[in-house]
Amino acid sequence: MSDNVNKNDDKNPKQKTTVSEKTKKHWFKRLFKVGLILSAVGLIAVTGVILWALVYYGRDLPDYRQLASYEPSVMTRVHAGDGSLLKEYSTERRIFVPYSAFPDKLIHAVISAEDKNFFEHSGLDYLGMVRGNIRNVGNMLTGRPLQGGSTITQQVARNFLLTLDQRLDRKIKEIILSLRIERTFSKEQIMELYLNEINFGLAYGVAAASLKYFDKPLSELTYAEAAYLAAVPKAPNNYHPVRHKARATARRNWVLSRMHILGYISDSDYQTAINEELVMRERNSEDRFTADYFSEEVRRRVLKIYGEKTLYQGGLSVRTTLEPRLQEIAEKRLQEGLIAYDRRHGWRGPLSRMQIDDAWQDTLKSKNIGLGVENWRKAVVHEVREQVAVIGFTDGTYGVIPLEEVKWARAWQPRERLGPKITDIASVLNLGDIIAVKAIQNEPQIQLDNIMTQKGLISASLPVYSLQQIPDVNGALVALDPHTGRVLAMSGGFSYASSQYNRATQAQRQPGSAFKPFVYVAALDKGFTPASLVLDAPFVIDQGEGQAKWKPKNSSNKFYGPSTLRLGIEKSRNLMTVRLAQNLGMNTLMSYAKRFGLEDNMEPTLAASLGAGEVTLLDLTAAYGMLVNGGKEIQPALIDRIQDRRGKTIYRHDDRVCVSCQRSWQISSQEPEIPDDREQVVDPHTAYQMVSMLEGVVQNGTGRKIRAVGKPLAGKTGTTNDSTDAWFVGFSADLAVGVYVGFDRPRSLGTYEEGSSVAVPVFRDFMKDALAGQPGIPFRAPNGIRMVWINAENGQPAQTNDKSVILEAFKPGTEPRFGQLAVLDGVDSLGKSKSSVRKGTGGIY
Repeated sequence: MSDNVNKNDDKNPKQKTTVSEKTKKHWFKRLFKVGLILSAVGLIAVTGVILWALVYYGRDLPDYRQLASYEPSVMTRVHAGDGSLLKEYSTERRIFVPYSAFPDKLIHAVISAEDKNFFEHSGLDYLGMVRGNIRNVGNMLTGRPLQGGSTITQQVARNFLLTLDQRLDRKIKEIILSLRIERTFSKEQIMELYLNEINFGLAYGVAAASLKYFDKPLSELTYAEAAYLAAVPKAPNNYHPVRHKARATARRNWVLSRMHILGYISDSDYQTAINEELVMRERNSEDRFTADYFSEEVRRRVLKIYGEKTLYQGGLSVRTTLEPRLQEIAEKRLQEGLIAYDRRHGWRGPLSRMQIDDAWQDTLKSKNIGLGVENWRKAVVHEVREQVAVIGFTDGTYGVIPLEEVKWARAWQPRERLGPKITDIASVLNLGDIIAVKAIQNEPQIQLDNIMTQKGLISASLPVYSLQQIPDVNGALVALDPHTGRVLAMSGGFSYASSQYNRATQAQRQPGSAFKPFVYVAALDKGFTPASLVLDAPFVIDQGEGQAKWKPKNSSNKFYGPSTLRLGIEKSRNLMTVRLAQNLGMNTLMSYAKRFGLEDNMEPTLAASLGAGEVTLLDLTAAYGMLVNGGKEIQPALIDRIQDRRGKTIYRHDDRVCVSCQRSWQISSQEPEIPDDREQVVDPHTAYQMVSMLEGVVQNGTGRKIRAVGKPLAGKTGTTNDSTDAWFVGFSADLAVGVYVGFDRPRSLGTYEEGSSVAVPVFRDFMKDALAGQPGIPFRAPNGIRMVWINAENGQPAQTNDKSVILEAFKPGTEPRFGQLAVLDGVDSLGKSKSSVRKGTGGIY
């Protein structure tokens, strides 16, 4: 039976093969169906996961539409009146520029380095993502940080709307936002956002980076420079052009090669760019005009108006009133004046001392001593000879100070006098003294033998230096336009680096006699004339029970009898001023002080008439400006205009509206009329009379040194009790200038120091430079002023035999006439002023 079966099987091999094939096909069909089902399930699952992720991660995403109103943190820039850059304030150094300002070579460099398909893809580079994920598998296994094939759009989404942490959920959110951003914004808008936001290491945004690295606007970049800027954001700290020059150059060249491969740069341009040396041309500080005291005052004012965030992030453009030429003169002349005063009061000794050994250069470098003057140098005395001292510098070079350059450095001895004359350098300098020196230009070098150096004894020709001393005294200078109040120059001290205290705006000091002109203005407004006579004689006021009698006196301790108002202001007579104040009443004087902006720290006492109140130099200079401008009110201004980041003017000092300015000048031959809305604080005739009298201060009085300028100038000195503060405030027809000198911790400047010796020389030297090459402009007299020849001593109409005759200014109807001579001579027992009338020829007030 079994044999039969086997035989049957052997007889039908085709039937056996057919059954096996059918079975295989059956299983293949089943597997295929299962595969289809699993693929469908997988696709559905993946789709479901993607949809879930889109819903889950997309529901709480930041509103990407806010990018349409993107306002990055942009630096505020402060400019001088001529456009020179003064300061930049920012939390992030950034200058926002529109896409249209990006040159093609920069765009090509960026997309070559970051995203070659930027203008073709819809926000995601899928092949790049696959390559990036493959790399990230290895990174995850080795513990390295994850990398991305992020497009520029993804980087915008991450930088603007997300965090920078490397997590899967953040990456999903980034993808979702990128797709949404691409649907809403153009490629140009996305590129604009990207290049203005990213960090370039030393700056934020490509425009600021171009200036920081190459001192160039974007339009002037070479291919090599554009490629470097495109390379930097990858790792700013690793591609610094100085610290990591080789690495930065290699990265730049890689970007250039990508540009070449992609066809953005020709063969010849590519070779030129590859061979171009990577050189950082950071903006030279010498090219930027500095006015630190002025700039800081501007910063304070902008901060007060707009707040810290707007100042440091708002991208304001602040156009100030500063005139660089005058500012440079102000700083130079103030420093020279302070140094001159300091030298008159002798040598205070070296800045410090040290040992001279093999490490002396390092020791000298470690001495953190600020000098305050750009062309001064810190040096140490290496050797002292009878006629010269050898000095060494931190760079290992040497110089010499000859005896002639230390002769000023006499010791300051008790009773305010200088010590013996210097005949030997050893009486001033010693080995190891650290001192300040200044190179003497165009001075031939001095040949010395046997100079002890680290290399042993040498012979050399050494440059010549002068010994300098940082002044202990300080001061300020302000120059402004008297017609507008625009501050043209401001120096608030000897050195901003050593002291940021601005003595022009922050120091409240007694003006002394510099306040007297406003007492005289009140008198002229109340019926007095420049020829009116006031008694210069002892004056005593009983100040009340328990208080000593007040006995003001002239600085000369002398009395001069009846004198004209002009003579009183020219010679700065205290007793005449007090009598005037007593006659006018302190209420009247306080009202005039208020008109000129000087009343804040002033008490209504007679002492205030002699400058016992406190003012700032800026306010006092503005008050003098109101005299020379014809009695019109001005407010000192440091800022002309402020614009926001879009160029809209949000602040303007001159807020006058000029209707006729809106019409074209070509239509009419007449110039537009700009309204003058300044308040008239004092009669223009009174103002001119006061200006004329202050001109006499320069011609005949305490400001005589100023005559050397050779131009019409006027002003008034001021010296407070014990010579604590010294002032001179004055003007030309179109420039008002104030000078203050004093110690920050008030003490006497010295018995023989006063406004005429300390402040006047600074004013004189400033005006000499400021007005150089300009014609002398006479002071402008208003209509109606009567100029009359009078006797300068008694104010009577001039006669043939008079020796001292001047041309005096009078208001109509107040001209002197023969008849009576009235003298304001004091107060009666009730404290009321009185005048005595003397027979004879003369004028009356």
